[in-house]
Formats: sequence, C-alpha cells, structure tokens
Amino acid sequence: MDQHGRRSDTQTRTGERVGKAAQSPGESPSRVRRRMAGVLALVTGGAMLTGLLQAATAPPAQAAAPSGSRAVAVSLDVLTPRIPTKGGTVTLSGRLTNNGKSAVTEAHVGLRVRSDGPLDTRSALKNAATRTGYSYAQDGDEVEGHTVTVEDLPAGGKSAFTISVPVSALGFSDAGVYQLGVALEGSTSSDPSEHVVGIKRTFLPWYGEDDATGTKHTRISYLWPLIDTAHIAPRGDTDSQRSPIFLDDELATELGPGGRLRTMVDLARNLQVTWVVDPDLLATVEFMTKGYRVAGPGGDVTKTTAGTGSDAARQWLKDLRLAVAGDQVIALPFGDTDLAAMAHEGQKVAGVTDHLKTGTALGLSTVETILGGTPTADVAWPADGAIDPAIVSVARTGGAKRIIARSDTFHEREGLDYTPNAARPIGKGTTAVVSDATLSTAFSGAMSDPQDANLAVQGFIAQTLMITLEAPEKQRSVVVAPQRMPTVTQAQVMAEAIHETSAAAWATQIYFNDAASAHPDARANRTVPSAKAYPAKLRKQEPTVKDFDQIQQTQKNLNNFVVILTRQDRVTVPFGNAVLRSMSTNWRGDAAGATAYRNAIGLYLTDLIGSVHIIEKSALTLSGRSGTIPITVKNELSQPVNVVLKLTSGSNIRLKIKDADQPITIEGGHTRTLKFQTKASANGTVSVIAALYTVDNQMYGRSMPFDVHINKVTDLVMLVIGAGLLLLVLAGVRIYRQRKKLAAGGGDEGDDGEDDDGDWNGKDPEQPGDPAADTGPETREPSPAGGKVDG
Repeated sequence: MDQHGRRSDTQTRTGERVGKAAQSPGESPSRVRRRMAGVLALVTGGAMLTGLLQAATAPPAQAAAPSGSRAVAVSLDVLTPRIPTKGGTVTLSGRLTNNGKSAVTEAHVGLRVRSDGPLDTRSALKNAATRTGYSYAQDGDEVEGHTVTVEDLPAGGKSAFTISVPVSALGFSDAGVYQLGVALEGSTSSDPSEHVVGIKRTFLPWYGEDDATGTKHTRISYLWPLIDTAHIAPRGDTDSQRSPIFLDDELATELGPGGRLRTMVDLARNLQVTWVVDPDLLATVEFMTKGYRVAGPGGDVTKTTAGTGSDAARQWLKDLRLAVAGDQVIALPFGDTDLAAMAHEGQKVAGVTDHLKTGTALGLSTVETILGGTPTADVAWPADGAIDPAIVSVARTGGAKRIIARSDTFHEREGLDYTPNAARPIGKGTTAVVSDATLSTAFSGAMSDPQDANLAVQGFIAQTLMITLEAPEKQRSVVVAPQRMPTVTQAQVMAEAIHETSAAAWATQIYFNDAASAHPDARANRTVPSAKAYPAKLRKQEPTVKDFDQIQQTQKNLNNFVVILTRQDRVTVPFGNAVLRSMSTNWRGDAAGATAYRNAIGLYLTDLIGSVHIIEKSALTLSGRSGTIPITVKNELSQPVNVVLKLTSGSNIRLKIKDADQPITIEGGHTRTLKFQTKASANGTVSVIAALYTVDNQMYGRSMPFDVHINKVTDLVMLVIGAGLLLLVLAGVRIYRQRKKLAAGGGDEGDDGEDDDGDWNGKDPEQPGDPAADTGPETREPSPAGGKVDG
C-alpha cells in the first residue's frame, strides 16, 4: 500500500494470481472467496510487515499519518436506495466537519469497497460498524471514476456532499452484506500527500433473483409497544362517580398531532406488527374522552383545572381501533407489572403475586372492552427481556404461557453458527420467545442526528439478510422486541426499517403467535439463565421488599375499609388500579417517583378511612343511678356506610352499659347520634371508650376515650327523701278529709292535681338507645366541657 492509502500494482497483481490459483474448476465464487481469506491474509500480512519495516525509517510526518484518518468527521445522512438492485444507482449524502488543527486541501469524497467480498458473520458486521479510522486491508480500494471534489476545508470548517455511483461499479457478485466506506481524501499541512482524513462506513445488502433459489425466507415478527407512564393521581374522588384526577396533562400532547402516541399509531397503521398494549393507557385515554380534571401545581387535587385532551383522546382511540383491526394485540397486565421486581423482591411479601393475577384479568377485559376483538393475554414481557427461574415462575403464576426473553441474556450454545428460531420450550408448558438483541436494540439511541437514523436503518436491513444467509436452507422465525417507550424519532426510524425490510426478497413478516409456535430448533439453548446471571444494572432498578410490604399494607387497609361501604366498587376499582400502577415496569429509573406514588396511595386511603369517625367527646357527669350517654358519628364520604358503634366501660361494677353494641347506618355527608342507657352503682370516675367496628367485628379507625364522673345519691339522703314523701302523703290525706267535710257542708270542690283517669300529667322520658335524627355535615368539634349525661 502506498502513502496515499492505495494498494500498489504489485499487490493487486499478486492478489489476482492467488485468486486464479485458488479457484478449482466448477467451484462457486462465494466458496472461493471464503477459502481465499486465509491465503490473502498471509499475503496482506507480508505486505504489512514490509510496511512496518519501512515505517521504522520513514519521516515522522509519514509515520503519524494514520492518526490523520480521524481528522475529519464524515456523517452519512442519506442512502438511497436502501436495497440496491442490478442496473441501479446508489446515492449517498452527508456532511463533513474538520476537527483537525489544519485545513484540508485538494480533497475529494470517494467510496471504498472491500475486495474480499461480503462480510461473512453478524459479528463481523458489528465490528465493522464500530471500527474507527482507516485501514486499507479492511476498507479496500476506492471506486475509480466516481468521486466528488470538495472545496478546501479549514480547521473547524463544515461542508456537505452528495455522491452517486452505479451499482455495477461496486463489484457486487455473491449475495451478502457488503461494507461500503465513504472516505474523504486530501492534503494537510502536516502531511501534504493525498491521504484519507476521514471515513464513515455503512452496509449494502445484495440479493439477486438467482440467490432466492433454494433460500428460505427469514420470518420476522415485529412488536409495536403502546405503553406510557401513570397519569392518574392516586388521590381523587375515588368514593364518588366523578372522573379521576390526572397528575398532569401530558397525554393531551402525546395524543395530539406530532405527539409520541399519536405518531406510534400513525406509523404502524400500514405495517404488519403485533401491538403490545398496556391496558392502563387505554383506560386512561378512555377517561379523557369523557372530560377530566388535572391537579394543580405540585399535584394539588384541591386546585384542579379542566383537561385539554378530550378531543385528541377520542380521535386517537378511533384511529387506534382502525389500525389494530386484523392485527394481533397482546394485552399486558394492567399497569405493565414489573415481573422481575415481583419475582426478586415481591414474592417475599405474602399476597403480592395475587396482584399479577388481578392485573392480567383486568388487562384482558380492558383491552376487549375498549379495542374489541380477541387480545392475547398469556404473554409476559419482563424488563429488557431478562429472565431467570424466579421470573419464569412468577410469570406462570400470572397465567403466562409465553415469555418474551432477549438473546443478550438468554445466550445460545457455543458452536451454533446461525440464529435459531425464537421459540424454545423451557418446561411446564412454557415457551421462551427469545427476541434478537441486535435487532431489538437497533433503535435505542437518540436517533435525533440524521446519520444515527440512517445508519440504524441500514444496519437493521443488513442484519436481517445476514440472518437469512447464515443458514439459507433453514426456515427461521425471529422476534424484534424494541424498547417499551420509543421516542418519536425512534418510532419513525423503526417504522422505516420495518417498511424497507418488508420489501426485501429474503424476509417475510409474521405475527407474534406465528413466531411463538414455530418448531423449536434442536440446537438452540433451552436452559433458563440462573439468578446470578441476571444483569446487575436491572436489579438495581427494582423496588425493595420494604416497598412491596408498603403496597401490601395499603391493600390490607383497603380491604378493611371497604367492608363498611355500601358501594364498594367506587373505592376498590380506583384504588386497586392505583396499586397495580405502583408496581409498573415503567417506574424503573424513577425510584423517587415510584416512592411518591406509593406514599400518595397510602395517605389518601388513610384520609378516607378517617372520613368516618366519632366526634370527639369531653368528660361527662352522671348524677343519679341511671342516664343515657349520647355518641355522635360523622360520615364525610359521599356514600352511606354501615358500622357498629360500641361503648365499653372501664369498670362495669360502677357503670353498666345496656346494649353496648349498636349497628348504625349513616348517609353520605351526615352525622348520627346514638344514646346508650347506663346504670351507676357507685360514685367515682369511670373511663369509657367509644369505638367503631365493621360488621365482621374488626375495629375501624381510632377509638374515642372519655371519662364519666358519677355523683350517686347516698342511702341516707334517700331515707330523708322517703320520709319527706311520707309526710307529704299524710298531709295530703289530711287535706282530703278536710275537703270532704267541707263538701258535705256545701263547700267548693278543690283541684286535686289529677286528671280524670288518675294518671300523672307529665311527659314520658325519651327512651334510652333511640338514635337521634340524621343531621347535615358538621365540623369535628368536641362536646362542651363539663357536660351532663341525659337523665
């Protein structure tokens, strides 16, 4: 190779002679090329050794020349067509940026193609994509006669270019993926000779009609996720029929023109994809169509404003229903449950896995109701497709029969030189559907730079052809499972790659069920990775046992609370959904947000429980042997509740309470007062506790203790009173006799204080234990100090 980066005539002729000598009569060119690789390596190695010996005595400027191949950044923004055909022309456009310290002069852009034919493995393709700098042995000759002159490029300068070349000039012959280098050659002050100062590589798939003979298409299933974060606040009007309160109004933007979710639907409506849907997203959008409220700053639910996305939500759901018609739809558990977190930490808390069963059933019914059709609900998709035995076990518990894994954690056996079918049985009727890691992560970058998007699409197409040619005689089915929440640009690039590959002669699009039911490859790995193999990065993102214990405590409190309600569904449904959202996979990377959401659920439930309470009481005084104690209960909820009010005496010897347990129904927003009949047997102070219980005898809320002071009348006083009454009776008899004598003598009849029937003309006392009438809402105020028990 000379100092300009070109091979010498001697090297070219030597390669030609080796090629002619190496080919046997009737042998195909592709086999010759593979067999020649070793021979050419020896020839090239000899040439490189000679160059190294020459470099030892070369001038310093020439010895430093290789570093100059990185001076200019070559960005390759556009390549058309993606899949070249015979007789066509390939056009490439891009940008040049001089990052060096000196200007580049007398420059031109040219294309370079390796002379040893197409790349032979997927790993070779990856290596070529990540390699930087120029190497003649790996980048090959410049395509003669097809260059573009570039004006002098000063340090820091930028320029654009477009170059076209006939496919025939590229020298493609055998089917395969060819490396194509776009290089800038020029001179610099440090090296005045013409040399490569910048290069960018991409790949061109070459597949002719003749190559299709005897080759079986690669069947590709593309998953298209419709997933988002939680938007409904845990705190809202959950015991009423009003709509939930939204944490934000971001969905209004996401569902509108140019929004992420709007774009996802628009892009995939004409693609054959398998939709993977979080039912919570559908339910949230459905709420938006009916009008909704958005919390104020800091999530303040007392200062809500009207949401702005109702129209966008209605249009999005309408278009989504049309887009999914005829396609397979996978319904994830409601809220997209984090299976791995539940398996690693949640299982340590009793009852946590029950939420997965609930979420699976709710997810299926939600998708059926909103989208119609028959969605698939027996598919589990753990984070990044990483699985271990615990994850598989939890997935089975939730009803999953197929688990989406990924090949970067579900590694293949050594010696397998081709990509096997995605499906492989892992026992107990469960199938691991191993998605291809390279294809699935191809669009995980920012994709905001035109070059990133262009190279990602071209690399994706090249990988699919490479898979086909690894074992052209085998029918293989592969799955592409991208990131859960692609950005707008990522989704656009994904859609372009799917569209371009759908037109390729070596690939066929299928749905997930087709890939999952394909006959397993006998050589493919079927052993689930161990727990130790689970990626540490993913494990660090998982909630802790303490977090799951908090969720279960909230669920326990909820179960105790709803017993008193007459319309339990108004609380169990929204709170149950909030609990499912708190365990979502999409909290990964946002531990603070997940904690705040869990806390909000618990705090709001505590407030609701406290909405049914006994109004505070102060000490009471009981004068006499008996009386009634009034207890008032307030219901600040918007629905009736059924509770049992119990009054307990701290000393049954001094103060006995008749009918101490009294059921009570209180309408929403009202108070009720019950009166308990008591009987005192001794003076003193007695501690009394009023408490609410559920109908199944579980204590509800806080109890209300108060004191009753008993001032019982003594026996001596009673004797005095009795004697006084006797004197009154005797006096009455004497008066009666006197009046009788007067009457006999013609005197007037006096009033004896009795009615005609002889009864006492006072009113009967109120019966103890009778509830007072309902009252309207009251403030939580204590009874007046020093009150008296009703006598």
